[in-house]
Amino acid sequence: MRSSHSLDRLDTAFDDDRLVAGAGLLLPATLAAHLGLKELVDERLDLGDRPGRANAGDKLLTLVMSALAGGDCIDDANALRAGGTERILGFGVKAASTLGTFLRSFRWGHVRQLDAVSRHLLARAWAAGAGPGDAPLTIDLDSTICETYGLAKDGGTRFTHTGVRGYHPLLAVAAGTGEVLMARLRGGNANSGRSAGHFLTETIGRVRDAGATGQQAERRGNDESGAHLNWEDGVEDDPSTHTEEHLIDAIFAQPRPARHGVR
Repeated sequence: MRSSHSLDRLDTAFDDDRLVAGAGLLLPATLAAHLGLKELVDERLDLGDRPGRANAGDKLLTLVMSALAGGDCIDDANALRAGGTERILGFGVKAASTLGTFLRSFRWGHVRQLDAVSRHLLARAWAAGAGPGDAPLTIDLDSTICETYGLAKDGGTRFTHTGVRGYHPLLAVAAGTGEVLMARLRGGNANSGRSAGHFLTETIGRVRDAGATGQQAERRGNDESGAHLNWEDGVEDDPSTHTEEHLIDAIFAQPRPARHGVR
């Protein structure tokens, strides 16, 4: 007997308000609430009179939680609106169309405002016990390739050194924990060392302001020997005295043979 149903006539629905999409988001949502992320965004991010200015904290948290749940485009954020998900997240989940308006309102200055948000967020997390305190801290400085698709993305239309179109951001990561301390987006055609000096100076100031008081070292990426420059032993201790030219020379042109301050 042949079935009267065919697969192309079937549909699925997720409409029970007792069900939750991405229950694992409860943990990061709880952490964000304890650290006051929504309030930090509302306080620090000022979009002026741009269309996406309202409820910035809710919109940013929607994007963050969507990314944590595996979303890779704005439309994927709509999954968070299914069932009773919004009730466990603790903030207003926004529609994809609203998020698009929000993101199109951003300019470079607004990105720097979010840098300030993440700086304060790091300080709050470390003050709560997540930081290294007076223990040694090694910062891995590296870049990565984020491939993009299409030709309408600002900064993502140029070819990277790997031959794909995309972005070439800088990352500063705490060795051992994998915690991203700071990130800076760059165009795909940026060379590995571009703006690295200023980026590293800002990262050092960020971790010190957040409460890292122990020995600190910075390790350049793609260094198979594991060599890294120890700021306390190798160069002057005040990050405000590090010029971009000096830092690039110290980190990206540092000779491999060991000498004082380099292990």
